[in-house]
Amino acid sequence: MSTLNIHHLGLAVKDLESTVAFFTEVLGFKVAQEKPDYPAKFVSNGHAFITLWQTEPGAAEFNRRSAIGLHHFALRVDAEATLDELYEKALAFPGVASDFKPEPLGNSGARHAMLFEPGGIRIELIWAGS
Repeated sequence: MSTLNIHHLGLAVKDLESTVAFFTEVLGFKVAQEKPDYPAKFVSNGHAFITLWQTEPGAAEFNRRSAIGLHHFALRVDAEATLDELYEKALAFPGVASDFKPEPLGNSGARHAMLFEPGGIRIELIWAGS
């Protein structure tokens, strides 16, 4: 049996342009493709490929405690200092909200933080430790 890996992650967002700006300006992704008639934009950092799809006006926001669906997704950073820097950079971006600041992940030696990008998607930033 072959190993299965995620090919891409598709996210429905309430403000496509704001979410794309967050991914490109804060996280360093680049727009790889667009589908203007949907509308949708696809971003990549060379490792992760994320498709962002604009919802209709008035679409209900996801609640991780009361709905089935994406709880969050995690982006791994390469250094502990990068976690702190990226978290602060993200908080300075319009519409970003913190769920919790960088903190130890139990006794694992890792540290992580959780935030909501401008479109409401919950993203974990994680440094897995040395």
